[in-house]
Amino acid sequence: MIVRQFELVDFRNYVQASLSLTDRITAVIGDNGQGKTNLVEAIGWMATMSSFRGAPNEALVRVGTDQAIVRAHVEHEDGRMLLIECEINRSGRNRVLVNKQRLQRSRDLLGVLRVSVFAPDDLNLIKGGPGIRRDFLDETLVALRPKYDTDLRDLDRIVRQRNVLLKQVAGRLSADVAFTLDVWDSKLATTGEVIGTARADLLRDLVPRVSAAYRDLIDVDVRIDMIYDPLWRRTGLAVALADNRSDDVRRQLSLIGPHRDEIDIALAAMPARTHASQGEQRSLALAIKLAAHRLVTDRIGSPPLLVLDDVLSELDPRRAAALLQHLPAGQVVLTSADVLPPDVGAATVLRIVRGTVVS
Repeated sequence: MIVRQFELVDFRNYVQASLSLTDRITAVIGDNGQGKTNLVEAIGWMATMSSFRGAPNEALVRVGTDQAIVRAHVEHEDGRMLLIECEINRSGRNRVLVNKQRLQRSRDLLGVLRVSVFAPDDLNLIKGGPGIRRDFLDETLVALRPKYDTDLRDLDRIVRQRNVLLKQVAGRLSADVAFTLDVWDSKLATTGEVIGTARADLLRDLVPRVSAAYRDLIDVDVRIDMIYDPLWRRTGLAVALADNRSDDVRRQLSLIGPHRDEIDIALAAMPARTHASQGEQRSLALAIKLAAHRLVTDRIGSPPLLVLDDVLSELDPRRAAALLQHLPAGQVVLTSADVLPPDVGAATVLRIVRGTVVS
């Protein structure tokens, strides 16, 4: 799929903007603080219904207004054109239309447009906490198969309601509480097993692609491991929840399940978080995102739109050149505060000044 036209109204610092994108590389340049990342954040929001910067919806709406609009004209491989229109409201009640037909649920937009985002904060994939790595796997699962969004929402709801019960009983396990916990444990085990199996299957397919992408970036073969092996998967989540119930009641918290899992990442058989250099960590994070992009392309049959948000400035010249040389086929939007390297090969260059596209 190709995004041909993209429009913003009252999004972040944009009053209104309209731009045409090429089917290869569009470069967006400008000084810091002018709105380059805001622009690609809006593109990413349409694909996932969330900000890749972790911002709440109200932060996306321009100060002094109640609603932002993002609109895209998308061409599919078979020649069909789709008009996607999203209203982002401070109240949280967003509205989405595809070809002027309102979607009953905003999340039904998932899969209509796919976007892969590479940003400087991706270094947190290696250096950050377990939740960042879980979110990355889960977002990739949804990109591959949007139905997983429902499973993940169910998991979040079940864990929240189970935690409410654990806090209410304040460490006292009566027969009535045990019966209610049995109900929630059954729900958590069923949904949790689905998520755990999907994550494990995803990593099995992803790791060889991570190794290949890392080799492309540094031109050296290095062993890379991404290990997902929570203890509960060895016995089954239902058994693990039963065995851990007394600790959950005492701590008033659900301590076991997919919501607590870790994904261990190793480079050359050493923990990447503590033993890799900053340059190795950055290259590895980029390789992981590239691998996910390539996996989605292979599975879906067409590449997502690829966003490179100020990534080149974070790489040394050799690795930046290697990234450009091995960019996946498909549509790319690249932002930069600096002069573009001569080998970018952008078909269109747009300059942003204070939330306005000036060229």
